[in-house]
Amino acid sequence: MPRITINGKVCDATAGQTVLEAARAVGITIPTLCHDERLAPSASCRMCLVQIEGARQPLTACNTPVSDGMVIDTCPADLEDERRALLDWLAHHYPADAVDRFPAKPLHRLLREYGITARTAPDTARHDDSHPLIAVDMQRCVLCYRCVQICDTLQGQLVWHAVGRGDETHIVPGRAPSLRDSDCVACGACVDTCPSGALEDRAVIEHGVPERWTRTTCPYCGTGCEIELGTRDGRVIVARPAPDAAVNKGHLCVKGRYAVEFGATTDRVTTPLLRVDGSWREASWDQAIHFIVTRLRALRERHGADSVAILGSARATNEDNYIIQKFARLALGTHNVDCCARVCHTPTAAAMKLMLGAGAATNSYDDIELARLILVCGCNPTENHPVLGARIKQAARRGAQLIVIDPRRIELAEAATVHVALRPGGNIPLLNALAHVIVTEQLYDAGFVTTRVDEFEQFCAYIAEWTPERAAPLCGVEPAQIRDVARRYATAGPALMVHGLGITEHVQGTEGVMALVNLALLTGNLGKPGSGINPLRGQNNVQGAAHMGCDPGTLTGGVALHEGSSRFESAWGASLPTSPGLNLMQMIDAAGRGELKALWSVGYDILLTNANATVTRQALAQLELLVVQDLYLNETARELAHVLLPAASGFEKDGTYMNAERRIQRVRQALAAPGQARGDWQILCDVARALGYQEQFGFASAQAVWDEVRSVWPAGAGISYARLEQGGLQWPCPDESHPGTPLLHRHGFAQGPRAALRRIAYHPTPEQVSAEYPLLLITGRTLHAFNAGTMTGRSQVHTLRPTDTVDVCADDAHRQHLTDGQWVQVISRYGSATLPLRISATVKPGELFATFHDPRVFLNHVTSPHRDRMVKTPEYKCTAVRLEPV
Repeated sequence: MPRITINGKVCDATAGQTVLEAARAVGITIPTLCHDERLAPSASCRMCLVQIEGARQPLTACNTPVSDGMVIDTCPADLEDERRALLDWLAHHYPADAVDRFPAKPLHRLLREYGITARTAPDTARHDDSHPLIAVDMQRCVLCYRCVQICDTLQGQLVWHAVGRGDETHIVPGRAPSLRDSDCVACGACVDTCPSGALEDRAVIEHGVPERWTRTTCPYCGTGCEIELGTRDGRVIVARPAPDAAVNKGHLCVKGRYAVEFGATTDRVTTPLLRVDGSWREASWDQAIHFIVTRLRALRERHGADSVAILGSARATNEDNYIIQKFARLALGTHNVDCCARVCHTPTAAAMKLMLGAGAATNSYDDIELARLILVCGCNPTENHPVLGARIKQAARRGAQLIVIDPRRIELAEAATVHVALRPGGNIPLLNALAHVIVTEQLYDAGFVTTRVDEFEQFCAYIAEWTPERAAPLCGVEPAQIRDVARRYATAGPALMVHGLGITEHVQGTEGVMALVNLALLTGNLGKPGSGINPLRGQNNVQGAAHMGCDPGTLTGGVALHEGSSRFESAWGASLPTSPGLNLMQMIDAAGRGELKALWSVGYDILLTNANATVTRQALAQLELLVVQDLYLNETARELAHVLLPAASGFEKDGTYMNAERRIQRVRQALAAPGQARGDWQILCDVARALGYQEQFGFASAQAVWDEVRSVWPAGAGISYARLEQGGLQWPCPDESHPGTPLLHRHGFAQGPRAALRRIAYHPTPEQVSAEYPLLLITGRTLHAFNAGTMTGRSQVHTLRPTDTVDVCADDAHRQHLTDGQWVQVISRYGSATLPLRISATVKPGELFATFHDPRVFLNHVTSPHRDRMVKTPEYKCTAVRLEPV
């Protein structure tokens, strides 16, 4: 450990530290303008020059490593004079009003510390006001180059460039005329790093600098980024990345940074509503609860406990979802409980639990940087999980092989070593053919197979018939490319897989994930760093909602009913139901048959998001009681609900989320809930107590709920709120001395020491193109919107993508005489939707891609009734359609 002297103070430094880092560690401040801990030191601003004994000239502290015996003077008079002169030169060209308006900017603090006054009037000619989220004022640019560097090395977007020479040097957004017209994805990293405010959040300019910052977890995708939420005058202004976050490492995407003000819109529901004679009327909580309890009791008495059901929410906390499933099983007396995992990643959980014993990611996000090959299968990370997408893109830039399996030419395909543009619905033939090549060319890991894999011989006999030549016409991929991908994946090592809904939302979604597991087992890409099978979960707590027990077949912790019932009965002091429960899709079917009489939906717009919306609407319309619990009057509530209960958002309550890498992280209240809105778990507890379950639902806080979760879930017993204050923890974490588990299956699998390969037969989707419906539609998300648009549609991010679009290749568009931007009708066998057309090179002839975020478009009127063969997830990824001009 080097011992150094800084400003006369002897201290111990850490090997590898820079002088700047060592000084900060002992509380000594060295001025900087170009330094950002997320970036490699550039030493361009020269503000951090220090005098080191024995050096012939001053050295920059940001990139000079410490050495034993080093003697450092950080503020000799001559260097202080140089700093003052540099700041004075900057101030000569700097607008004086900016210093007063934004005193916390690093440059502005330095100007005050050195007694220097900015003395230029604002020059609006250097403003770029084109972007709705980011304001550009290049009069305030100090040429620190941090925006250029962070856009390159963190996001990988390469938007900002320095042009010109000498005094003519300036920063521009590439070759675009404005930031709005550039390749900017509005992640805000450049704003976050800018020391002067040349780049600023427009919300801060309009509403003021936040007065308070609350560390919490992003409410959008399953990445689980930690944010610091900025609030002022009782409203959310903006978010910034938590700099030391294990998940996002000081980065955010456009939604996590800017789509955060949704809770303050004028259409927020703040009081309970009852539908009376077709119209909504305000009610007190007592009135609403009495109405619900009276209806539930009557329906249960007439039709039995299994005539009622409840749906948990992927947007709610673990604590909320734990109470929801406990409410179902005790207060309602039924296992009719599910959540929206059913329509996205339940196939993943089912397949991985069946084969590996645990229905969750095997590895962690940090394995992205350790992998030598990354296989991206059926997901679009740069749009749907942008922080992870940026990390994957950067890994490819550093030399990792990248294989993208996707019908569309997504952004990562541009960076890929190989892009496999398979035909939608062709997953099983392709994955079986990859396994065939690995087996027949003896590319499998013989040692791993011998010690940890069962049914290898039977699998080899079965897979022998799945030659690339057989698979090619079924999946639309040439045999040579199939062989190339198999060889790369099997030999690169370690190889990491990430997959998404392009795998799961098919009639063989569960089996598609099983086929991925086969590949990992064959090649030994499990139980070691840089490998594994890692689903990219779609919503902030979709992993947690199901894991807390919002699934008809499993209790908290993913334990099957027959395995865990006695333990939960003992913990809860009550008997559990004995009849099997219905999943979401079975609930819709039962409602359509008149068997399900009541449904309670928490934070879930079923009508808008379920496939085949016409059938969903018909089924929900037959319910005698439909309770919707949400922030807004969503489409389900607007058309069909009898009761609407106002819920608190994730920014208005405490709790935890579980991200896609099994990490539990804190959610912290930053604002009071408006009006009479309450936390989801509080609402359910109130109703449960009214139904007579005072003892089992007498919780006083979210922490009390979580402590009960820990008591019934052995793998989470060590994850206390106190420990989470220091950072997230990954389960299994069985006791409070356990560090958590970033990597599963090191020495065995959750169900035993060995796992069996599965022989997956191909069953093509019934949804096929025809002369009447000649195009195959894929549906999915886009960067600037999220799912049903409930939150992003109420934020300024909405202006970047105001409605859905349908992408079509140029040949198909020209064949029908359709033009870019033209409104068209997408018509399937099941319904139609109208939206603007976008001519795009990302889709192949005969295929379309449409987003589904705008309730005015209501794309799920088009999608099909077909479902996964094993867990009933709808097939959103294959619908035969035709296009007609409007």
